[in-house]
Amino acid sequence: MGKLRVLSGTEVCRILREHGFGEVRQRGSHIVMQKMTDSSTTTVPVPNHDELKRGTLGSIIRQSGISREAFETT
Repeated sequence: MGKLRVLSGTEVCRILREHGFGEVRQRGSHIVMQKMTDSSTTTVPVPNHDELKRGTLGSIIRQSGISREAFETT
C-alpha cells in the first residue's frame, strides 16, 4: 500500500466520476457526489480545494468504497 498523493477536489471528483459517481449539487466550496445502485445510494461530499488533507482524502475513500489504489496511481 503506497502513500496517498496530494490531490485537489477537482481531481478527486474526476476519479469518483470514473467509478460511477455523478455530481448532484454544489454549495459553496463543497461538491456532493452520488452513486445510485438498485439497493442503495452512496453520497460523498468533496471540498473543492486546491489540496485536500490526507485525513479528508482517507474519509472520502472510505465513504465511496473505492479502492485506495485508484487514488494512488491516477
